[in-house]
Amino acid sequence: MYSITARNVNDALVQGLQALFVHGVKRESRNGPVLVFPTPVTTQYQHPRERVLFSAVRDANPFFHLFEALWMLAGRNDVAYPSRYVDRMRTYSDDGKVLHGAYGHRWRNAFGFDQLVVLEKLLRDDPDTRRAHLQMWDPCRDLGIPSKDVPCNTSAEFWIDLDGKLSMTVFCRSNDALWGAYGANAVHFSILQEYLACRLGVEVGRYWQVSNNFHVYLTHEEQCRHLAEEVAENPYEHVQPRHLVSTPEWDADLRMFLEEPRSLGFRDSFFRRVALPMAAAHSAYKDESIPKRERVSTALRALFLGESCDWIVAAEDWLLRREGK
Repeated sequence: MYSITARNVNDALVQGLQALFVHGVKRESRNGPVLVFPTPVTTQYQHPRERVLFSAVRDANPFFHLFEALWMLAGRNDVAYPSRYVDRMRTYSDDGKVLHGAYGHRWRNAFGFDQLVVLEKLLRDDPDTRRAHLQMWDPCRDLGIPSKDVPCNTSAEFWIDLDGKLSMTVFCRSNDALWGAYGANAVHFSILQEYLACRLGVEVGRYWQVSNNFHVYLTHEEQCRHLAEEVAENPYEHVQPRHLVSTPEWDADLRMFLEEPRSLGFRDSFFRRVALPMAAAHSAYKDESIPKRERVSTALRALFLGESCDWIVAAEDWLLRREGK
């Protein structure tokens, strides 16, 4: 077992790729050649809320990362919503309508009850419980099934640590370091962790990601080598992480945002000052009725209505890179 201790996802990305280029072994996979670590890899995030990637070389899409995480928290599995932000999501659907392995649907609906509600009750009633287990892999639905989308992350454990904070370990059977572990997964699961912590009224602790098969595809080798050579700076020295507030109003706002993101009825500041400006900016960037040369500037004006935080800054950077292209 190889262990990485990182301040945040920006730090972890560099460390993880450096480790792969030192210790990785070239293998074949069903999706082409990969560079795979010879043992499982555990990544510990000391500050899970510092979840936004800022590397221009990685060029992560902050709109997709944030809105897919919100879609998950709502327990949905429709492919239409995440495809607004990354069209290739449609290629992972077996029927063009739903995503078989959608994490949020597994969290809240797929097993006939809401696991997050039960987890909250377990941890509230007994802060010392060792049974706060979240299940995503279903052998009846996933084992040996030829679906395009079976869960890569299979389960998670939550506990109140010795400091009274909510810590979490996520187990993953197969983890692409570039797109999964240090991309979407770091966002999805840290937001899930924060959501439960807020509902419990405790602080966020640490986050461990255990990746059984830790790899990168060699089609992205050049990009990964550039990232591994980056100086490990902490962008959070200059930008504030935006915390979620999980209240009954927050949950109602989440449902309203996914149905009507332009609503003016949001009560929680996260939706008014972060999610709403980002949704408006993305809509402007994709609006074909706006002349192409004006779309980035129109989108940036929408972001100016948001608060200065990691998500808004990353969205501005991403749009400016599109303008440069």
